[in-house]
Amino acid sequence: MRGLSGWPLNPAVTRGACAVRAAATFLAALAPHGPFGRFVALRARGFPASLPAAGKRPAGPGAAAAAAPAGLGLGLGLDPGPGPAAGPAMAVFDTPREAFGALRPACVRLTQAQTAENVALLRARLAAVGAAALQELQEYVLYPLRLALTSPGPRRERLVQSAARGLAAVLGATRLRGPELLRELLAELCACLGTPPAPGPAPGAGPASEELKLAVVEALHALIHSADGDVILSLYQPPALHLLGFTVSLLLGLAERERARQLKISALKCLQALVLRCECQQHRQLREDEEQQCGDTFASFLPGVVLALSRVITADIKQGHATTVAALRVFYQVVGLVMADEQLARIPENKEKPSGEQSGVSKLVVHRGPDWSKNTAEKLSLLLHKIVERSSVHSHWKVRLELVELVHHLVRNCRQSLVDSFTHLLKAVVGLVNDENSEVQSRCNEVLQHIAEQQLVAHNRALADVLSENLHSLATALPRLMNSQDDTGKFATLSLLLGYLKLLGPKVNIVLNSASHLHRLSKALMQVLELDVTDVKIVEDRRWGSGSGFEGSLQHGVQKGGCQKKYFRFFTEEKVFQLLQQVCRVLGYYGNLYLLVDHFLGLYSESALYRKQAAMVLNELIAGAAGVGVDVLQQREVPLDGDDIKGAITSVLDEYTDQANWYLVTSIDAEEASQELSVNPSGLAALPGAACGSVLPPPDPCVTTRTMNSNIWQICIQLEGVGCFATVLGKEFRLLLLSALYPVLEKAGDKTLLISETAMGTLVDICEACSYDSVQCLINENSDYLVNGISLNLRHVAHQPHASQVLDTMLRHSDASLLPLVEDVIQDVLSTLDQSYNHQASTFLGVLHSLMAALVKWFGPSRSEEPQRRQAAERQSGTLGQVQAAITGQEVEQFFLDYVRQKQVAEGNLSDSGDEEADEVPPVAKLESSNSDTEGETPLPSHAQLAKDVMGRCIHLLSDRSLRVRLKVLDVLELCVTMLHPHRNHLLPMAHRVWPALVTRLISDDPLAVLRAFKVLCTLAQKCGDFLRQRFSKDVLPKLTSSLLSQAPASARAGPVYSHTLAFKLQLAVLQGLGSLCEKLDMGESDLNKVADACLIYLSAKQPMKLQEAAQSVFLHLMHVDPDSTWLLLNEVCCPQLYEPPHASLQPVKLRGMGRPRNEFTDNVLLLLEKLQQQESRVLQAGTQEASPA
Repeated sequence: MRGLSGWPLNPAVTRGACAVRAAATFLAALAPHGPFGRFVALRARGFPASLPAAGKRPAGPGAAAAAAPAGLGLGLGLDPGPGPAAGPAMAVFDTPREAFGALRPACVRLTQAQTAENVALLRARLAAVGAAALQELQEYVLYPLRLALTSPGPRRERLVQSAARGLAAVLGATRLRGPELLRELLAELCACLGTPPAPGPAPGAGPASEELKLAVVEALHALIHSADGDVILSLYQPPALHLLGFTVSLLLGLAERERARQLKISALKCLQALVLRCECQQHRQLREDEEQQCGDTFASFLPGVVLALSRVITADIKQGHATTVAALRVFYQVVGLVMADEQLARIPENKEKPSGEQSGVSKLVVHRGPDWSKNTAEKLSLLLHKIVERSSVHSHWKVRLELVELVHHLVRNCRQSLVDSFTHLLKAVVGLVNDENSEVQSRCNEVLQHIAEQQLVAHNRALADVLSENLHSLATALPRLMNSQDDTGKFATLSLLLGYLKLLGPKVNIVLNSASHLHRLSKALMQVLELDVTDVKIVEDRRWGSGSGFEGSLQHGVQKGGCQKKYFRFFTEEKVFQLLQQVCRVLGYYGNLYLLVDHFLGLYSESALYRKQAAMVLNELIAGAAGVGVDVLQQREVPLDGDDIKGAITSVLDEYTDQANWYLVTSIDAEEASQELSVNPSGLAALPGAACGSVLPPPDPCVTTRTMNSNIWQICIQLEGVGCFATVLGKEFRLLLLSALYPVLEKAGDKTLLISETAMGTLVDICEACSYDSVQCLINENSDYLVNGISLNLRHVAHQPHASQVLDTMLRHSDASLLPLVEDVIQDVLSTLDQSYNHQASTFLGVLHSLMAALVKWFGPSRSEEPQRRQAAERQSGTLGQVQAAITGQEVEQFFLDYVRQKQVAEGNLSDSGDEEADEVPPVAKLESSNSDTEGETPLPSHAQLAKDVMGRCIHLLSDRSLRVRLKVLDVLELCVTMLHPHRNHLLPMAHRVWPALVTRLISDDPLAVLRAFKVLCTLAQKCGDFLRQRFSKDVLPKLTSSLLSQAPASARAGPVYSHTLAFKLQLAVLQGLGSLCEKLDMGESDLNKVADACLIYLSAKQPMKLQEAAQSVFLHLMHVDPDSTWLLLNEVCCPQLYEPPHASLQPVKLRGMGRPRNEFTDNVLLLLEKLQQQESRVLQAGTQEASPA
């Protein structure tokens, strides 16, 4: 490039401008004296035939005198005088004659005196002239404006600015049809922007204002647009090279150095129009020879243009995004013009020798030969790299979008000449394919799709080699980049990797067939996908039985299973992992599946460090090979055979379900340890030490939490793989269910929550793929071979300890139709439990718990008995109302007799034990009668018989030395009692058998066992009723009340942490269940008094709030059993009112609670008394309604 900012101005152009100014001055001086002065007018090219010139037009470089049209010159002098155009209302002049009459006065005035006001007057007159008429008078109007633009003397900015705008207005409405006039106007406008490097002072040498520069640039822009196609092309001839270069240099200087944004943008748009690449529709499409001519001309300016534009593009962001966008657009249009493959292909190797006349100027024209193209491409590569690096991370999306357009334009037009720059160009568009802006994303995808459709990579070996090497370099640097960049940088890096793979398409096998490339890429994926396995919550989250979540475990419809959220070592954003998934899927889609599966299975077996990552990659490879969830730019050359993918899945599935990879250590349970804790005899009598009563043995020091976490994640990834394989194969996966379903059901019954949830998601995926309606249907339709496998494995439970988990899962996720199939298996479980309860009791009890929970769900009496229970309650309340309504004299007499008796008992003259014992039926006699009744009964249903058999086995295990076993036994017993409730004659003998061991658990066991045992007791009381009254009163109640009394002081002075202790939980459970026990068992008065005395202290405000509420619930139940005693006890503590005797002969009522000051019990006692009063009011109201006549 030769210094564009210092091009010398053409001397001929300078002389022409001076001649224009001299002619104008001369004509103005002659006007008052000569007889032809009034007819002097400016030369107008193309003057209409209807307006013939009065005399010969003198030649001149820019101006000449011409005679006025006939009929318009008479009486018209330089003084415009009055005329039709002087009125306030401006008419539209559509004919040249009318337009000439309107414009001539303003033109003469401006020629005579160059002022801004006269320019404004002319511009105002121009507004009333039609475009067609103005076209005929174009040069006539331009002359005074040019004269004002180049007036001698110091530059008057206001005048020049107004004249430039006038020029822009005229040029915007007309077409310029003379090359000479174009060059003259271009030179004059450029002279306003900068001083030509001529010796001596020149007019307008001072710096111009931004407003003036903007007006001149807009005039330049209008000038270029107004020139016809042949006219504008004259600028690209060698004789105009100096003028064009000067113009380009001025515009680049404005774009680079000015601060005003609008001026910079206008300069860049003017430069874009000068390259004939503006967006307007006025310019016709150039022919090949014309494009070639423009390219040859701008090749001389290319270095200076691209250097200046690159500085604008990479300038401070404060200049605004619009400037950067405009500079980018001009950059790629200039480069695309000069470096176009089609043009360079037509360039001869040797430069043609110019003729003698053009030899001097032609030396400046660059010959775009092969050497020049190669050197220029190398230098452009450096600039493009700089531009891509800066613009791809620009904060404004429009700059990034324009960068994509740059790539598209250069890839489309310069794919051969700029092949060395494709690394940077493709990196730009690939890096922006996942841009945060949707428009940028969409355009990137369109550009990549265009590249793929044109098969630029497939048909260009050099480009494919470049992409392959870039891929290898990026894979080599990937671990380092993922370790050092933030998530945004990692996302950009992986987007680049994915884009390279998509662009390579089927050519990716070139990379994969290279051992070094495949090794580097696979090891990079192994390191990037490394999981973070330090979270202890993965091991801590456990699935405790199935009781709590059994209701929701049955699936009536298919719900899509999702992958578990994973936490990686080198990144945290989910979108980064999604990119890695796409990378693997694109590899599987285009690559050799057998090669990839074999390679990554080798990594899977090579080291435990790579096993989880390799499994993730294998899952995604197979999904990609099947075209599932993969986004590609072009289709693969040969569709994948179904047998090939089935063979790959079979090999991977066999590797996953191998015992060494499927049965990994995921936890250390108490039953797996060699030593178990013996029974802790703390029980109810020693609650302060209860929190330390259950301590699991320390885990094996060789198995760390990190190892267990790693194993858990490996199993989850393999389970996700099974679900992925099912999705890929669809119904064909049914052929693999024999080998896949049983292991998945094992993991669905795993105690680790993460594994069981993942396995359930896999089952849902299998259901969807194989067209099963639900997991229940899946299990039922395959239950025959599943049950067979369970039965075989239970016989070798020492070597196949996971068979119980399969049965557990089947029971939790099936319906009653499964029961006939598993009855024999359950009997095998019971017999195996009899033989090996010392070692496998906990495992089998889990199965029995699932069985009983399933039976309660399928055959439980809760739903059928609920309406009966409601009707019984209604009948009881109705009977109570009738009794209250129909009080007879005998009842009044009996009431006083009972009162006298109770008073004697209170004074110690009588004992109340006789009546209470009379109410009880001896247990043995009761059992004998029950047994005699069962002899003639029909046999139990199968589900009830199973519950009875299970309960019989569990009774023996209530005294097991393992706390975990005892807890599971208690849970199973509770379900058994619920299941046998409709068969009371069978339930009561079993309750008689279980009672001694249950009492032991209640009074001398670990607090955890006491809690569960008390829950079982409440269930027994609800189902058996008064059968347990005497047993409970003698064996359990004293221990419960003494425990409550002994623990009350500790809970009263405890802090908020106390609510998290076992002692608190046990107190709360006892208080919450004691009231219902008293009501269900219909306890006698003495027992009720014990309960009331033990619970009264918990009405203190010093107790924790939950214990106060639980104590209130006890008294609410006591109100239903014995409201009078409860009322008296509460009034002895706090009596809110005085009771006056209705007659003087009666003694006044004196209660100890009368007159007592407010204390810690007052609030709760008053609340209970209020509720008791409301209860009595409701009963009396109901009785009154029943007694009233209909």
